[in-house]
Amino acid sequence: MFVDRGYVLYICLFISQNSKLSIMENKILLLFVILMSFSFMYCSEDENSRRWKLTWEENFDESTLNESVWSKIPRGRSDWNNYMSDYDSLYDIEDGNLVLRGIQNVVLPNDTAPYITGGVFTKDKKTFGFGRLEIRAKLQGAKGAWPAFWMLPAHGQWPKGGEIDIMERLSFEDKVYQTVHSSYTHVLGIKDNPKTSSTGAIDPNEYNIYAVEKYPDSLVFFVNGKQTLTYPRIQTDKEGQFPFDEDEFYLLIDMQLGGSWVGAVDPKDLPVQMEIDWVRFYELKE
Repeated sequence: MFVDRGYVLYICLFISQNSKLSIMENKILLLFVILMSFSFMYCSEDENSRRWKLTWEENFDESTLNESVWSKIPRGRSDWNNYMSDYDSLYDIEDGNLVLRGIQNVVLPNDTAPYITGGVFTKDKKTFGFGRLEIRAKLQGAKGAWPAFWMLPAHGQWPKGGEIDIMERLSFEDKVYQTVHSSYTHVLGIKDNPKTSSTGAIDPNEYNIYAVEKYPDSLVFFVNGKQTLTYPRIQTDKEGQFPFDEDEFYLLIDMQLGGSWVGAVDPKDLPVQMEIDWVRFYELKE
């Protein structure tokens, strides 16, 4: 059943302007409006679900990581990758979950890093264009833990090519951060025209679903199906405001530790891990 939203609004206006109706008649009409509103919401959600076609998914149901799609992230010099390691115990596939860990480094005597962490990406193997990317995961908390799901351009350089942060969590927080980066936001420092970041509430002890929809004119973020942020292309004389239509992006999933944003790590909270149940990518149906 499809309920026209304009019709519902018309009834609301009728009630507000018609003082001759009895209290009982007003109550009946208001109940009708509430029921029709719920029906409209249901139909809209059902219609929205029919917009997408699942074109790729990773369920981690094999005994080993699919190396045709995923690679271990190498160590770098930034806060997010300066503890990355290919140490086997940082990576597991258990019960259909990819498990990535962060641990105190007491196992690699030739590695001077105080901590080592596991992360994977699809760089040079798989990219994602316009569509909806979803990740279902459980995030274990620890002081200094900084798990993240994010995307970088396959060819563009940072920050000019852009960065899409689907999920970042700090320590034990019951919320996650979703952020857009580019030369417009990072070099020029314009972060409120349009708004570049938002948060979404999570259940820290359960699986949650994180998503981003990438369109030629906007990025739309979700947590557990609730829209949290829309970042649109706008008319501006400043360069680099919306580079997200110019390239395919690859996905990074990493169990980070420490850094200037999340702060110091407490070794007593380690090891810490995150469990990724699945990754899915949808494209709009024609």
